[in-house]
Amino acid sequence: MSTLTQSRAWQALKAHQQAMAGAGIAQLFAADPQRCENFSLRLGGLLLDYSKNLVTAETVKLLMALARERDVGGQTRRMFDGEKINTSENRAVLHTALRGERAVMVDGADVMPQIRATLSHMREFSNAVRAGAITGHGGRKFTDVINIGIGGSHLGPALATRALAPYASPALRVHFASNVDGAAMHRTLASLDAATTLVIVTSKTFTTQETLLNARSVHAWLTESLGGDAVIGAHLAAVTANTQLAQEFGITEARIFPFWDWVGGRYSLWSAVGLPLALAVGMDNFEQLLGGARTMDEHFRAAPLERNMPVILALLGVWYNDFFGAASHAILPYDESLALLPAYLQQLDMESSGKRVTHDGGPVDCDTGAIIWGAPGTDAQHSFFQLLHQGTRLIPADFIAACQPQPALGRHHEILMANFFAQTAALMNGAPAAAAHDVFPGNRPTNSILIEKLTPHALGMLLALYEHKVFVQNTIWGINAFDQPGVELGKRLANRILPELAGGEPVTAYDASTNALINFYKTHR
Repeated sequence: MSTLTQSRAWQALKAHQQAMAGAGIAQLFAADPQRCENFSLRLGGLLLDYSKNLVTAETVKLLMALARERDVGGQTRRMFDGEKINTSENRAVLHTALRGERAVMVDGADVMPQIRATLSHMREFSNAVRAGAITGHGGRKFTDVINIGIGGSHLGPALATRALAPYASPALRVHFASNVDGAAMHRTLASLDAATTLVIVTSKTFTTQETLLNARSVHAWLTESLGGDAVIGAHLAAVTANTQLAQEFGITEARIFPFWDWVGGRYSLWSAVGLPLALAVGMDNFEQLLGGARTMDEHFRAAPLERNMPVILALLGVWYNDFFGAASHAILPYDESLALLPAYLQQLDMESSGKRVTHDGGPVDCDTGAIIWGAPGTDAQHSFFQLLHQGTRLIPADFIAACQPQPALGRHHEILMANFFAQTAALMNGAPAAAAHDVFPGNRPTNSILIEKLTPHALGMLLALYEHKVFVQNTIWGINAFDQPGVELGKRLANRILPELAGGEPVTAYDASTNALINFYKTHR
């Protein structure tokens, strides 16, 4: 057994959970008229109400003891100070520096000058493209941008560009290509004019198979459409750490934006990976996004654990995951602009927390990561809310909404918000009925996150909130939030199988099922 599950704080929580077995959230409200005030936090225009949870003041006290025992404060300082807390890769973890203002030293050098230089480069480039000062071959103004990436190089900017669409220029449309499936790329290119299309290839190594295949397809499309390799450099840019390969691809050095090894892909929106967002909404709004994340960073660093939003969300997750056996967590944005948030948080959380060994290489002896899933309300109410209300599994959920719509359209937002408030109340209170199939047991835990308006600043706060939540949970579990070795195994095997698909002879090198599947494919392609 690890020092975690045998620790005094863990054992105290285990005993407390057994004592809480018959507790009801509605009854906790009845016993404490100030419960909502006592179990909610506000930072600027963001409100976190966690009062509809199976917790008491004693629960919070015990969870805070666990956080202190696991040195959450110390690990937080080490991250912000640039220590190499990504132990398996011996790297610093400095997505916070990308939106920071103070000096941060890595290997004896301050990283802030290169961050500021990159932001300045992004501003110069995005301003010029938006103004028509940088054009494609032939001098026509760009009307479309394709961002080619995958994972964090895709999900972050795609989420933010959709979320901040009201701030975008109508004269510049941004498209995202990630899937290696050729049908996806075909759909993207079908409606575009190569002469007015700018392509950004985003890959830290410039070797990612899916990204490079898509990039080569677009390269061929540009070449065929515009009349040769010599003219397409005006249509290309890159975000990468591998300048040499980017230049060999045909991208000039002035169009290459840096990507550092101390920025993980799922934490990279704040870097030049956010270039398509800057092109869409303008650099001023991009820097407002950074400012919102910085506001949450400062709160996370300075607020006492008991009044710290990321810490509260993280510990609630540990409480349900490890003491109630809750295997999944739902993300439910009541805002169509945040439709990609569940997918973004899937990668952030599940790639970070999907680990079975601790920092020292020993096995974990508790559950480490929940399955993250969800969809926008109210669509979700008509698909899977039945399971939330009457299913047999405990599924905690985060409900997220903005008080002010953008744009306002009749009574749409009022009806949307009525459903937002009703669902968390119904999940908590349930409802009795004469017929068994109509009984709603209630006592289903939820967090409510309300923002005044979905501005760039507010989005930055929201995304940083979840980043730090995941970091705290991984600190509690003693695992590395910043590597992803499991992502590579399937890639390695795919690279081994790929050459075998070319020939006509039967494949016998794998297990019986894989052999049969490959051979069926080869026979019927």
